[in-house]
Amino acid sequence: MSRLQPLQRQLRAMSDATTAAVLARFFKTAPGDYGAGDRFLGVKVPRIRRLLPAGRDLSLAQIGAILRSPYHEERMLALLLLVQAYEHGDATAQGEIYRWYLVHAPAINNWDLVDCSAPKIVGHYLLRRRRSPLFVLARSDNLWERRIAVVATLTLIRAGDFAATLRLGRQLLDDEHDLIHKAVGWMLREVGKRDRCRLETFLALYAHRMPRIMLRYALEKLPASRRAVYLRADRQA
Repeated sequence: MSRLQPLQRQLRAMSDATTAAVLARFFKTAPGDYGAGDRFLGVKVPRIRRLLPAGRDLSLAQIGAILRSPYHEERMLALLLLVQAYEHGDATAQGEIYRWYLVHAPAINNWDLVDCSAPKIVGHYLLRRRRSPLFVLARSDNLWERRIAVVATLTLIRAGDFAATLRLGRQLLDDEHDLIHKAVGWMLREVGKRDRCRLETFLALYAHRMPRIMLRYALEKLPASRRAVYLRADRQA
């Protein structure tokens, strides 16, 4: 672990108490909130990224040791290192990292941790494979596994494949958490940016059932006149 410890020391040397307090509020760490109990060093993502070259050759076991940290920024560092390893790995290494990521999903326990890693690992790995793991994740009791399922489809959307996103949108219409509502709405908006007809077909069927915040996210890039149609339908439901 000799190369790991200096990396963590460098990260902790960047800590800032004022920034840590701001981040703790932003990521909802109060009792009962989704990030309850999370701890922050006060280091923003661009500074964390500066450490990635020094961690390029770390093993999965070493990355896992960082991912177990109580500090949010150290878990972020672990996931950025994992993405880096995935992007530089061959097909065998990528498969190993994908499986490792899903095993360790409970530690990927805030929305930014999911969003920086799920598309680049889960989404990329499933790009040319069956999408069934996404629908299993979407049935999980774990909020973060459900968000991984949704946000991972960003890679599929960018490749012109919208089917998994739309199916997950239907599957998660009745999800109770606003972080899932936001994620689904975000991905639907991304679909609409590429194929407005597909988005509007979905909205015609489900806008009246969509949680308000999901609907608003999905509508953001539509013309004002079309947004008004779906918002009116939502009020009348």
